[in-house]
Amino acid sequence: MVGKGKTGIDFEFVSLLALGIKKLLKATPVQLAIVNGGGNIFRGRNYKGTEGDPAQIDYIGMLGTVMNALALGHELEINGVPARVMSALRVDQVCEPFIRKRAIHHLEKGSVVIIGGGTGSPFFTTDSAAALKAAEINADLLLKATNVDGVYDHDPKTHKNATRYTKITFSEALTRGLTVMDATAFDLCRARKIPVVVFDISDFENVGRIINGEEIGTLITP
Repeated sequence: MVGKGKTGIDFEFVSLLALGIKKLLKATPVQLAIVNGGGNIFRGRNYKGTEGDPAQIDYIGMLGTVMNALALGHELEINGVPARVMSALRVDQVCEPFIRKRAIHHLEKGSVVIIGGGTGSPFFTTDSAAALKAAEINADLLLKATNVDGVYDHDPKTHKNATRYTKITFSEALTRGLTVMDATAFDLCRARKIPVVVFDISDFENVGRIINGEEIGTLITP
């Protein structure tokens, strides 16, 4: 959401994202739910105070995710894409509360469901929120959009010969100590047998390629 800036919401970039989603849905009719983070607005780990309340700091970040969700929902509607913004954190004057059956209903009616507010509780990451919501709406696939093109056997930033996995099981990833997502999210996806694809979002068309079966990024399977 930050585009080329360092903080805040770049609406020109968000508009391009909305156009990418519109193109995706026109070419590949799917039910699409999006869980977004809020790091472009506030990251708890960047808090510089000395005696901050960790829960309160997390709530600040969670509100940032709601702002991002509203921004994306706004741009989707402008571009003619039906969208419903829901939040696990109650902010009823600006968006709907996340209610599982209501979210599924919106998806079945053809709306993109954008979920902010994390899990609704502090101390959980966006990974955990995405895994939890994927499990709740019975998702067939969880796409983890990142700035790297998959999961490697070593950190590609520090190891020139690092090898990217195209496909790996949850058990193999756990045995090899690979950092796919945080432990809570990883365990939930493994338990609920939800496949995960870790991929580079810098080319948004990767989403459509993955849905259509191309080997993009790394597929983690049950």
